[in-house]
Amino acid sequence: MSARSPALNEEVFSREAGTSEEVMTIPDVVRASLALLTILIITGALGWYWIGDPGTTVSIPAWFWVGLLGALAVGILTVVKPNLAPFTAPAYAALEGLVIGAISRLFEYEFEGIVLQAVMLTVGVFAVLLGLYASRLIKVTENFRLGVIAATGAIFLVYLVNLILHFFGLEVPYIHDTGPVGIIISLVIVTVAALNLVLDFDFIERAVTDQAPRSMRWYAAFGLVVTLVWLYLEILRLLGKIRS
Repeated sequence: MSARSPALNEEVFSREAGTSEEVMTIPDVVRASLALLTILIITGALGWYWIGDPGTTVSIPAWFWVGLLGALAVGILTVVKPNLAPFTAPAYAALEGLVIGAISRLFEYEFEGIVLQAVMLTVGVFAVLLGLYASRLIKVTENFRLGVIAATGAIFLVYLVNLILHFFGLEVPYIHDTGPVGIIISLVIVTVAALNLVLDFDFIERAVTDQAPRSMRWYAAFGLVVTLVWLYLEILRLLGKIRS
């Protein structure tokens, strides 16, 4: 659910700017992000526990699809109605946590230790990019922004086509391949997902500069969580291909 963390765009922040006496700050976004991640981890633990031992036959329970479709619906609602983010962002984190927990359990069953590796890499990528952005070693120019947005859109277009083909017993070539080509494709996708974090940092900094209302901290935090979830899943998939 992210396309340059689709939630975070300047139109939303500029539209909301000046509508409240209290303005958003970076610490506000940090606290909101930590709150959403805490919710996601708690429900992730539930999803992990509820999926149980997959055994030789993987059976996806009904609650997984409820969580997946629910997270998608709430996420879209948050993007369309950002003023609802104080309520919808925690709901998204809770539903997405169930899905992430279940997926993580399935990967862990097949590749022991892979979840911890994926979590550590996700945190590491986030920390490195935040440091590079804060030190201005990475600058978000218009060309950089357009490039990342275009690459993200292309990835999700391929995912959509692959989903449609799946219903006909087909799939996009190499996208799930565990060979060198498949691994390279995953590396590219992980890179694009990571670069979306840089766009998130830039959008949030612009919103703070433009004095967006304090309530928008939940919307900003939602965007970050969407990107982090995407990055984590892509890293998990990449590690799975490497270890296959």
